[in-house]
Amino acid sequence: MRFGAKAAVNLRRVAARFQAMPMHRPRNPAQRVEVIACYTVSAGRQGRRLARLARIASAGLPEDGHRRPMTLALLRRALDPAKVTVVAGSPEVDQLVTQIRSGPYRGALTVLPGVDALPALASSDLLIAPFAVAEQVLAAAAGRNCAGLLVPDGADDDGQRLGSTAEACGIRLIGPGSLGLAAPRLGLNATAVPVQLAAGSVALIAQSNSVAAGILAWAARRGIGLSGAVILGGCADVDIADALDHFTADPSTRTILLAIDAVTDAPRFLSSARAAARIKPVLVLKPPRLEPPWPALTHSALIVTRDAAHDAAFHRAGLLRLNDLDELFAAAETLGRARAADSGRLAIVSNGDGLAALAAARMRQSAGAGQLLREPEVVRTAQDYRETVTRLLARSDVDAVLALNAPLAPDDSADCARAVAEAHASPAFRKPVLAVWVGGGEEISRIFASAGIPSFATEQAAVVGFQHLTRHARLLKELMARPPALDESDQPDIDAAAALVDRAMEQGRTWLEPDEVTQLLVLFRIPTLGLVIAADAAAAADAARAHFAAGRTVALKIVSPDVAHKSDVGGVELELANEQAVRDAADRMAERLRQLRPEARFGGFVVQPMAHRAKARELIAGFSVDPCFGPVIVFGRGGTAAELIADTQVALPPLDLASAESLIARTRVSRILAAYRDVPAADRRAIEAVLVALGNIASALPQIRAMDLNPILADANGVATVDARVVLELDPARRQRPAIRPYPSSWTLQLTLGERRFFIRPMKPEDELLIGAMLARVTSEDLRLRFFAPLKTFSHAFLARLTQLDYAREIAFIAIEEESAEAAGAVRLHAAPGHAEAEYAILLRSDLKGIGLGRALMELIIDWAKAEKVHRVHSQVLAENGPMLALCRDLGFEITADPDDISIKHVALDLRAFDRSAAARP
Repeated sequence: MRFGAKAAVNLRRVAARFQAMPMHRPRNPAQRVEVIACYTVSAGRQGRRLARLARIASAGLPEDGHRRPMTLALLRRALDPAKVTVVAGSPEVDQLVTQIRSGPYRGALTVLPGVDALPALASSDLLIAPFAVAEQVLAAAAGRNCAGLLVPDGADDDGQRLGSTAEACGIRLIGPGSLGLAAPRLGLNATAVPVQLAAGSVALIAQSNSVAAGILAWAARRGIGLSGAVILGGCADVDIADALDHFTADPSTRTILLAIDAVTDAPRFLSSARAAARIKPVLVLKPPRLEPPWPALTHSALIVTRDAAHDAAFHRAGLLRLNDLDELFAAAETLGRARAADSGRLAIVSNGDGLAALAAARMRQSAGAGQLLREPEVVRTAQDYRETVTRLLARSDVDAVLALNAPLAPDDSADCARAVAEAHASPAFRKPVLAVWVGGGEEISRIFASAGIPSFATEQAAVVGFQHLTRHARLLKELMARPPALDESDQPDIDAAAALVDRAMEQGRTWLEPDEVTQLLVLFRIPTLGLVIAADAAAAADAARAHFAAGRTVALKIVSPDVAHKSDVGGVELELANEQAVRDAADRMAERLRQLRPEARFGGFVVQPMAHRAKARELIAGFSVDPCFGPVIVFGRGGTAAELIADTQVALPPLDLASAESLIARTRVSRILAAYRDVPAADRRAIEAVLVALGNIASALPQIRAMDLNPILADANGVATVDARVVLELDPARRQRPAIRPYPSSWTLQLTLGERRFFIRPMKPEDELLIGAMLARVTSEDLRLRFFAPLKTFSHAFLARLTQLDYAREIAFIAIEEESAEAAGAVRLHAAPGHAEAEYAILLRSDLKGIGLGRALMELIIDWAKAEKVHRVHSQVLAENGPMLALCRDLGFEITADPDDISIKHVALDLRAFDRSAAARP
């Protein structure tokens, strides 16, 4: 499809503003505005300009060429270098020179014999130098328009000073200890792996040299084309997040392979990973480490191992974690060529009953692979393949087709492969086809590769590949889900909770007392059973008397700050029915504590009414702090053996109702939360609310190191926490905030404009319906001025990208009219990595223009940008949009013309010199 120049510009404007990047080209004009600008849809100068503008938008660089040191623009030059300069002096460097010279590098290569030749150093995209002289090379390159330095030797511990030097010189550093990088589009293989790499759409980011070498060798052997590769080594400057940002913006990259050993900056990593995963598949390979991060004082701490925390992080970001190289290669084969299936419903077609039966059996054995719709269909000829695959792809209850073939008469296997490729090529279908051609040679592999069909040697590998498709599809759906709205009228009392925790820490305590835990749960609206703390056996019997009078039995639990698990010392007795039973149980507990833990301090007894909920399920929920990712939420089947049952899943806070439901759904216990036999379904919304509250506690109170709610009883009437414990972190240096930035609730305000009152707050994912309703009340002319294109309908994907924000790099404020509770306007700001640049956009409901709401929103977004230490805010405005240009002028923005398009004006505000009081007022 070709667009005219003006239409192409309009398409780019919309896509750049909303980072709308679907996995396929849309079929109708309403969806077309969601296409990423880096999809070059017109040829010649306009197509090249579109690609350039997409790169600029993704790097946060304005079109006027403004650039700061250490931006992604420098990294782009270093990873796609048109000019490479090498300073010889080590075996590792010499090996890279040999490798570059042996390949078809189409750029310019200059080799300097040593540091004595540095005075001759000229502008270069990529420098390569030994660690021993790297600082001298950086000093010589400073101010000479050099973008990056690759250091292939040196140890990780050597990198800190070198990284600081590179930053001071304004040059990106890759390494030290990097295996190298590759840019196959330029014919460049500057790695220590002696292979010829084909150009393609798969990008590799790796920390481990050995794993990277294996992947590069596999790609060369299988003919898998790469859009680029970088092996990071010591990550003294360029790290995983930088590389992810680069390949996310790269229009040639369709799939990203991520092979990592450790995450060093969790917030930056997650921010970049979440942005990447919304646009293209990101496959991650990380060796597991099962040791717990701290001494395990709670069930949650035993469950939250480092590996579990990484699982939670990868899942939250939308990354597909794989267990080994075989899985990585299979997933790359599949997701590099096919688009995600929707619900995992696979149809099978084969030219042999036995081969089809093997595939069907593998599907049935593969938990989570999906459901087989019917018996496999058996065909004979190439025409049969074409007709059957076409018919199956047209079915609404089929998400993908697996075609298998054994070399049987009458038709040639290659003809059958071409028939499948022709059926898949039909523009009416956007569903994946997978192929297994037993004994197929290079010709058949080429047929499927050119058709974008992933092919496998066995039916087992194909089913695993299909699993990757469905897992990725579900991750994307989860990322884009709109959560139900929570009741905002009953917010927790954060100040009271912080005061409660602080009082305990001032006393040097590492645990909250049971009554304090109950107070904390009440403050965060978590249902709990009432309790009384009694000093001795007699007081416990007195406390139980009222329950006995009401016909209830009680539970008695021992209190000791030195006992993490009460059951270890026989510290829990249930169903006590009278006062004497309470006294006897208390005496037994105290004696057992003296015998088993003589050093433990005795703090009394907890008396609680028994929760007689015969059809309730026992659950556990809580969180523990991981050294890398901060708090990690735990949910699963509860009880004293929760960690041994191993039916738990983890997630990173903060949570909303949608992510809480996803966490629940990943456990086996979720199946019995539904109704079965004579047991009514448990109240899942009540369970979700508890998980959301735990996320709020973890976000608001970093003084808490771990927290257990175990067991929680859940049934049709709701939930009740039976037992809970809270561990405090006295060392401020070990307290951690969530790796994902929580909702900035403090940025709210009331605004009165004449007789109208507005409530302005940061946008939430659940605002999708509000924004959709607001857009319906904006005139087509105002939509054109705002989106640079006429829009009529707005898909869920489009609205989700407006409302689902990563507060670490973007913000949007929504103004809600108090009288009608309807959205009146919104303003958003998207910061480039590094926060030096940020682009804003604003839209008001058409009936509310001219009352001052736009100015108020603009001032608010400027305040946010200043608080985030953004240097420069900019945007593009149609030259005919006089009111917006006038407002920008009043606020002190510099307004310049677009050199390529007279219909566009660039507006920019340097916040380092901005003073709101000095800005003109209307």
